[in-house]
Amino acid sequence: MILRPAGKEVKEFLAMSRKCDFCGKARQVGHNVSHANNKTKRVWQPNLQSVRHLDRDGSVRRVRACTRCIRTGLVVKPA
Repeated sequence: MILRPAGKEVKEFLAMSRKCDFCGKARQVGHNVSHANNKTKRVWQPNLQSVRHLDRDGSVRRVRACTRCIRTGLVVKPA
């Protein structure tokens, strides 16, 4: 049996997506193109990492951030 939150928290529970919390980078869709110019659908996923982030108000929370945002310093890691 899986326990899920009730009420308002249900939206937040179900809203987990493969999207960066800082820049909004999400999956991209395109085609694999063969030498014979056959096209098949494919998807590129962003390189997301689950990291701890120090908010402006001083609280620490887990966020999903792409490696570009981590590298450029948008994610402030707690000491």
